[in-house]
Amino acid sequence: MKNHKIALIPGDGIGPEIIAEGRKVIDAVSDKENFKIKWTPYPFGADHYLATKELLNEEALKEISGMDAIYLGALGDPRVQPGVLEKGVLLALRFYFDEYVNLRPIKLLEGIECPLRNKTPKDIDFHVVRENTEDFYVGIGGHIPEGKSKQHLEVKRSLYNVKFGLDIEADGDELAYQIGVISSKGSRRVIKYAFDLARKKRKTRVTAVDKANVLTNMYSLWRKVFAEVAQDYKGIETEYNFVDAITMWFVKQPEWYQVVVAPNMFGDIITDLGAMIQGGLGLAPGGNINPDGISMFEPIHGSAPKYKGMNRANPIATIWAGALMLDEIGEEKAANDVVRAIEEIIKEGDVKTKDLGGTATTSDMGDAIVSKLKE
Repeated sequence: MKNHKIALIPGDGIGPEIIAEGRKVIDAVSDKENFKIKWTPYPFGADHYLATKELLNEEALKEISGMDAIYLGALGDPRVQPGVLEKGVLLALRFYFDEYVNLRPIKLLEGIECPLRNKTPKDIDFHVVRENTEDFYVGIGGHIPEGKSKQHLEVKRSLYNVKFGLDIEADGDELAYQIGVISSKGSRRVIKYAFDLARKKRKTRVTAVDKANVLTNMYSLWRKVFAEVAQDYKGIETEYNFVDAITMWFVKQPEWYQVVVAPNMFGDIITDLGAMIQGGLGLAPGGNINPDGISMFEPIHGSAPKYKGMNRANPIATIWAGALMLDEIGEEKAANDVVRAIEEIIKEGDVKTKDLGGTATTSDMGDAIVSKLKE
């Protein structure tokens, strides 16, 4: 019997409730498919931070390095300044484990009402591959008062180290700035992942997203690397979309898209739009992937602290994220079983959480998916 070690981070708000249902479903499918999950829980999140002032610790990171994946509920709490948990836990995990791919399936399930008129499940079924460690999310910048200032900034990655020494003179007003970084190596590896995914899924088109008409220095490099990688994938059509244009086309003609690859910030924006055209955030899973290392899986929605403890959140995004995790650790059949069970429950329409127009609880939905797996 295969054994898989998974780090479990329930997180904040509704996180513990939805991650419990994901764990319930994964345990059920592991019994069915004859493998075992060893869960190791970690407390990182708002309560732990408020009690200890600790976000992550090196001992836990080293321990997780020996595991197969990370399963995360949600992060964010109104008692903690916005960005502290997201940067100190979520982004820190992504950077520490070099999870350079954010993978988002955009798939409308049968039985879910699409907010786009006349669009059906056959029209909305594509993947967005978002670069996950570069761009404007490298976390460097500053805020300076009027006058002169010196800033020394550094980006450390597995691929490179970059140092910036800035002499700044603000004449007439205070200012804030953020520095984005895109590298040839960082772009190449995520673009290659997108083309490999297209081949695996038997897709024939890869779309690159950028804003090269305005942010010319950064995204001209992105385009150059995309063109170079595409040469190794004969038979796959390529195209470029500006980020503002693709938001329009996601709404007008989503059926056009098969695999989309985007830099970090633009990928963040368009995947939320993708979540809505597939029926809402409660149905949207995500994976933070290092194909050769430790990957982390989570719903893309937030922690919804006002619903904490109410047993009303939709756990499907978290359960679906668990299916992505199973696929990544080599349990492809189990992953497909979970997605099919979700699809069948949605199609039957007997169990619906509040966001889907029903009255079922978080645990009701988890129980229904487990029952469907056992049939």
